[in-house]
Amino acid sequence: MNITFEELRRTKHSLPTGSIKRIAEQLSVSEQTVRNYFGAAKYVEGTPVDRHIQPGPDGGIVHLEDTTILELARRIIDEHQSS
Repeated sequence: MNITFEELRRTKHSLPTGSIKRIAEQLSVSEQTVRNYFGAAKYVEGTPVDRHIQPGPDGGIVHLEDTTILELARRIIDEHQSS
């Protein structure tokens, strides 16, 4: 899946408080791995994620091999907005 870096960051910033921890627990990964997925680069504590960034507008195009974290984040945002 391709997404702009800005859209990926907007998704992260739209998450309600505690969502990073919730995603990490549901997927049995570290919270830092989830943060890295959304653009952080602290790989000492979190594992690298399968993504590739091509330079371009809006921070570039990010190619995500696995969209599980993104899909879960979008579900959480939808839940939060409908409550």
